Formats: sequence, structure tokens, C-alpha cells
Amino acid sequence: MENSGEPSSSISFTSPSHISNESTVNKVHTSVGSEAVLDLETISLSKLSSSLGQLLCESGSDFTDADIVVEETSVGVHRCILAARSKFFDELLRKDKGSVGKEGKPKYCMVDLLPYGKVGYEAFVIFLNYLYTGKLRPSPLEVSTCVNCVCPHDSCRPAIDFVVELMYASTIFQVSELVSLFQRRLLNLVGKAIVEDVVPIIKVAFDCQLSQLLNECVHRVARSDFEAISIEKELPPIVAQDIASLCLKSQSEQENKTGPVSPLHEKRVKRIHKALDSEDVELVRLLLTESDITLDEAYALHYAVAYCDPKTVTEVLSLGLADVNLRNNRGYTVLHVAARRKEPSIIVSLLTKGACAADPTFEGRNAVTICRSLTRPKDYQMQREKGQEANKDRICIDVLEREMRRNPISMDVSISSIAMVDDLHMKSLYLEDRVAFARMFFPTEAKLAMEIAHAEATSSLAGLLSSSGNLMEVDLNESPITQNKRLLARIETLSRTVELGRRYFPNCSQVLDKFMEDDLPDAFYLEKGTLEEQRMKRVRFMELKGEVHKAFNKDKAKLHRSGFSSSPSSFKDHVGHKIRKL
Repeated sequence: MENSGEPSSSISFTSPSHISNESTVNKVHTSVGSEAVLDLETISLSKLSSSLGQLLCESGSDFTDADIVVEETSVGVHRCILAARSKFFDELLRKDKGSVGKEGKPKYCMVDLLPYGKVGYEAFVIFLNYLYTGKLRPSPLEVSTCVNCVCPHDSCRPAIDFVVELMYASTIFQVSELVSLFQRRLLNLVGKAIVEDVVPIIKVAFDCQLSQLLNECVHRVARSDFEAISIEKELPPIVAQDIASLCLKSQSEQENKTGPVSPLHEKRVKRIHKALDSEDVELVRLLLTESDITLDEAYALHYAVAYCDPKTVTEVLSLGLADVNLRNNRGYTVLHVAARRKEPSIIVSLLTKGACAADPTFEGRNAVTICRSLTRPKDYQMQREKGQEANKDRICIDVLEREMRRNPISMDVSISSIAMVDDLHMKSLYLEDRVAFARMFFPTEAKLAMEIAHAEATSSLAGLLSSSGNLMEVDLNESPITQNKRLLARIETLSRTVELGRRYFPNCSQVLDKFMEDDLPDAFYLEKGTLEEQRMKRVRFMELKGEVHKAFNKDKAKLHRSGFSSSPSSFKDHVGHKIRKL
């Protein structure tokens, strides 16, 4: 009992169970402490990321110390952040001070920074946001999707092009983790995309030396039915050779089934294609006469539409020797190829020659679907003022859709307002004025209609196109019959231009119809009185018209210098005022 207050000798020894309990408690405390530290680090990094991200907003633009111009848009950046996050920018900013921009900031142009490829504004903003925040934003829909409403947008051309731009930025600006990420994305797209849309992936893989991605693309193309001429024209020579070597076996198997391809036939086809490349259609005609090969057998129109100047396409069509609805080995008509190129003048030329807009490919896609699948919402929805160049993507889609739903229209339909006037000079004056106003209000559409109608020869149009033009000038050595023939030829060409405008650009034509209505009372006035009185009125009328056109040009120049609105309504008010004064 006397020793009961003293600690037992056993207390100096810790039981195994007590050791275990204490260790567990320590581990729990350590684990809780680690989780707390991790949570704190995560919160701190998240706040840091958010704070740096604010520097990219407008509120943080006052602190930028350099500008990078991308697609004519200036993006403010902070050189210290770019140098810390990218070895490329670190080296660039040390040795290149850039040109001096506004407020004395160094300015760099994106096109000067890229040794190859393209990086658009939206792609650069996504990349820049990653450098600042360490986070990757979702791709903007207006540049990473197409305007085909039934497309899932997982492998359409805009989706591929946007990832390709991000890959160029990541590789050139040396951000390795993004290179790995976007290579995986592109590898996924290779198997989903149609073979034509694999071409930009091949180019970025070749430029950026991404061997795994390039190897996958080469095998994808070699297994497909992509034409040899397309491989040769669109891919780097080394890659084309690799694909050709892989295709040799499959070609041999195919020849065993269908028979060997004649080397002489291939040689003649290549000669025709080379003649088209040199824009020598007369040589093409000569090659056709010297051999038994035809334009259709050489798929010459397909080739011209894909790779040649629009003028060459028009000349080939004028030969009248090619079937505009012919399908190539992949099931593509000439219009399908034109839809991929998205050149409005070629599309309208083919439609005018009878190309069928409703014909589908073997996969069920028509020309409109193809064109929509290649077009970004940003390009399709681009707004423009009257008098500005129109967006080609939108024109192509509108023309093809209108052709799909239009009723057959004869190209010989007369214009009601012209039918009231029998005099050739008056008809010519009306048409030239109309085309002149069309060129001013809708330059892209008017140029397209004139090219298809071969109206460039009438560029000396009255009124707007030349202040010195005078329809009343007469060649004394020209007989009345010759003069009438000349006027009829001009009227025929201008009429065709106007009718093409009505067919493919009805909205523009409605604006012009309303604009030209102010001249109708004059037409009725000229039909009154005796024949001699009508003749005198017409002579005086055309003289007054010339004066109005001169005054109009002076007013337009004055308004332009003063910065006044050049909208059609403003011009119309001034022209109407001049006519009323007469």
C-alpha cells in the first residue's frame, strides 16, 4: 500500500496495443495535415490562375507591355509571363525588340513569328490563356464547328483546322504538354474524318515533325481511295512518296481484277493536266485531237475546278467537250469538287452550264452539304455593309441552296421595265446604269455575274464607271446596221449579266429594282407625242442623263472626302434630287 502512489514499473514499458494506437493517431493527424496543405495549395493556385487570367481581360489591358497582331487584331500581352512560360518567347523577347506600336509598346506580327502553318486569332487567345492560367478553355463554336445543322462537329473541317492551329501554336512556341495533348486529339480525328480533311493533319504533322501522327495519317490515306493526282498536288513530296510505296501492293491487286492501266494513257492524262496548269487551253484542244483520249477520260474538268484559275475553268467549259455532271472514281461530280474549293465564280459557271446541285456523293452528301461542312459560323454569319466585298463562303452556300429550290428559269426572260422602251440606246443606257449601280452597291456579286456573262468587255459603262464615258459618241465610219449590231451585242451581254444577278442574287436585284424605279416616269414620258417629238425627247433625255451622271460622280467624290455615309439610300437621295431638278 505504501508503494501504491508510485508508478508501477510496468508503466515504463508501453504495450504493443498502445504503440499501435499512437501510430495510427499520428498517421491520421499527418494525413489530415497533408490534405489541408494540398487544399490550401489548390485554392492558392486556383486564385493565382484566376488573377493572371484577369490580365487578359479588358480591365487588365492597361498593364500590357507589348502587342501581338493576329489577323489584323492587336492582342495585348505581358512579356514577363510569355518569357517565363515559353522558351520561344524568352529567346524572341531577348533578341528582338519588335517594331514600336502605339504608346511606345513593342509590336510583333503573328505571320512574322510563324515559320510555317497558321494560327488564327481565336486559337492564339486559347493558347495565350493557357500560358497565363494553366487552364485550357473550350474551343469557341464559331470557329470550331461548321454550319451544317446535322453535323456532330466531331470531325468536320473547321473542327480539324482549329486543332491544327492550336498544334502549330503549341509546337512553334514550345509548350510540350500542349503538343502531347493536341497530338492525341488529332490522332483521334484521323480515323473519323473523310480522307480529304486528313490533308491539313498531314501537313501539321510533317511541319512539326510529329512522327507518330504522320505515320498514322500516311496509312489512313494509303488505305483510302484518295486520287493519286490529289496526293501529288496537295501533300509534301516525301509524304506522297511514302503513300505511293504503300499503295503499290493494293494497286497490283486491283490491276489483277480490272487489268493493268496503260502507261501511255497515264502519260496523255498528265500532259493534259500540265497544259491546264499552264492555263493553255489551246494546247489542251491540240492534245485531244492528237490522241483518242477525251476530257472526261482525263477527268480534266475535275482537275481544272480543283487546281486551276477560274478563267481556265471557264475556257474549258466553253469547249463544250466535258460532261459537267460526270462522276470521278470517288463518286464526286465536278460541282462537288467546286463546293470543296468554295470559289463562287466556278460554282456559278458550272450551274449555268447545267451542273445538277442535287446530285449526291456515294455517301449521300450534295454540294450544299459539302460546302456547309467546310464553312465556319464566323465566316457564314459575317456582316457587311452594302458596297463592301461579300464573304465567298456565304455566297457559295446561298447560290447552291437557291439552285436547289429554284424553279427552272429561262435565261431569255425579258426585263419588264426595258420592254416599255424600243430604242436600243435607251435599253443600253438602262442596262449599263443598272450594272454600274450593282458594281457600286454589291461589288462581289456584280463582278461574279459579269464574269460569267463575259461582260468584262463592257467595263466602259456609262455614268459611274467612267466620268468621261459618253454613249452618244458615234463612229462616222460605222454604218447604222453595224452600230445596231454593236448595241445589240452589248445589250445581250448586259441583259445576261442582269438575269444572272436575278437568278443567283435575288435580294441584291430587289434593291436595284427599287433604286431604278425612279427612272420609270421618264420612260413613260418619252413614249408620248409624235415620233419626231419622241426622238427629240430621247436625245435631250440622254444629254440630261449624262449631266446627272457627272454631277453624281462629283457628289459621290465630295461625300467620300467629307466622310459622309456612302449607303445606297444616301446615293439614291442625291440622284433622285438631281433627276427631279431636271
